[in-house]
Amino acid sequence: MTSSPFRLDGKTVLISGAGGGIGRSLVAAFQAAGALVAGADREAGMLDGMGLTHQVLFDQADPRGTRAAITRYLAEAGTPDAVVSNAGFTRAEVLEHLDDEIWASELAINLNGAYAMTDPIVAAMADRGSGSLVFISSVNAIAHYGNPAYSAAKAGLVAYAKAIAIERGGQGVRANVICPGSVRTPAWDHRLEADPSLLDNVLPHYPLGRMVLPMEVANAAVFFCSPAASGITGTVLPVDAGLTAGNLRFVNEVLKGNA
Repeated sequence: MTSSPFRLDGKTVLISGAGGGIGRSLVAAFQAAGALVAGADREAGMLDGMGLTHQVLFDQADPRGTRAAITRYLAEAGTPDAVVSNAGFTRAEVLEHLDDEIWASELAINLNGAYAMTDPIVAAMADRGSGSLVFISSVNAIAHYGNPAYSAAKAGLVAYAKAIAIERGGQGVRANVICPGSVRTPAWDHRLEADPSLLDNVLPHYPLGRMVLPMEVANAAVFFCSPAASGITGTVLPVDAGLTAGNLRFVNEVLKGNA
């Protein structure tokens, strides 16, 4: 009996932002696929009880500390077979919310920190001759849905992943990007408590009529890291309930409304 190409039995995976809403689903999905999972986040308490092989602690807003923590992890655990760069943060929803400090802080966490985390690993993977990276970006990297500084950083991840795919592909390193739309994580709870009707405005934009679930993002990441995706690199995959396929609200409210 041949093993499934979607399995990752015995493979090692490092996931950043592992204690968050998407992160916990990533850990569970990779573990279910047979992988040995190390988790990275800011505090050990965020990672307790997750069955991780290693806890790697750093604040991704601090690139020097991030790089140092990853260097220690590589020395202790060796080079992972796969990495999912998942940690991210935003607070400025429109241009009026921005200033130089906020712009710099969002790029520091979402782009510069992701580079500091993955750059030592990319080098180690290239030396070994194999490895897979998945960057959790956002539909904001593809089109504008608000959060301008976050969007710029997430678009930067797409460019960075393509650079890895092109320049390190000959050394067996693959890099791909997942762009989620609105994901139903606990981060939405306070918004819905403040405005229970919020989904009435959100969901009409999504052709599937719902937000994406964290596990749907995680399953896409498992696929990219599995042998089933061995010929795929430098790609951008929206996991967005159809948001970036077109403008459903325009169709329903303008075209059907005038029919």
